[in-house]
Amino acid sequence: MEIAIKISGFSAFYGETQALREINLDIPKNCIFAFIGPSGCGKTTMLRSINRLNDLVPSFRQEGSIEVEETDVYSLHGKKAVESLRMRIGMVFQQPNPLPMTIMQNLLLPLKEHYKGTNEDMSDLAIQKLRAAGLYDEVCDRLDRTALKLSGGQQQRLCIARALMLDPGVILLDEPCSALDYISTLKIEELLTQLKEKYTIIMVTHNMEQAKRIADYTAFFYQSEVLECNRTHDLFRFPQLVLTEKYITGRM
Repeated sequence: MEIAIKISGFSAFYGETQALREINLDIPKNCIFAFIGPSGCGKTTMLRSINRLNDLVPSFRQEGSIEVEETDVYSLHGKKAVESLRMRIGMVFQQPNPLPMTIMQNLLLPLKEHYKGTNEDMSDLAIQKLRAAGLYDEVCDRLDRTALKLSGGQQQRLCIARALMLDPGVILLDEPCSALDYISTLKIEELLTQLKEKYTIIMVTHNMEQAKRIADYTAFFYQSEVLECNRTHDLFRFPQLVLTEKYITGRM
């Protein structure tokens, strides 16, 4: 089993408040890895620590290490090094956040500073990523129209396509379906199941059924720690801890 991300003894703090305590996780390549647990238990802090988005919080500090493809992300220094890291790690947020511009412009924006191909090459790449996100057939006749007119589910798939534009190895998703209806949620889940053939996907979710449907592995966070981590099938059928069993059955 090839490891894409290795988290070792990782702790995180916002000022005097400890948000994560001694996290140890090995995340395999080409899988969907879910973080579950109550609100405020550290899931999103862990997710945002992987691509150093928490650096934007002035009071944030960390201990331990996170290795992405054998590179310790917190050993990187300088703005360019961190930007290069974030190019390798796509991020999709809870609320769809297309920019107030056309569908095509949304996709081309990440390339402007980093891609040296022609406009035709960039457009071809954008169409390729729209196809990968399962969206092209739905929007192919309106690529020059505003992305804000898309449905919520379409906007989220556009954001996934945009995250793919720089060909990251890892995609981070923070509750990507929480603002979507059931049908849109199933489309996103089907898409993620297909994308894991090429990418490593880490997802925060409060939806236990979603984790059971699509996650290969699940880590249960509770009060800033990972209490239990296993293959999803085993964690949900045979939880080792009473707290895990209470949470996944809705009795917590």
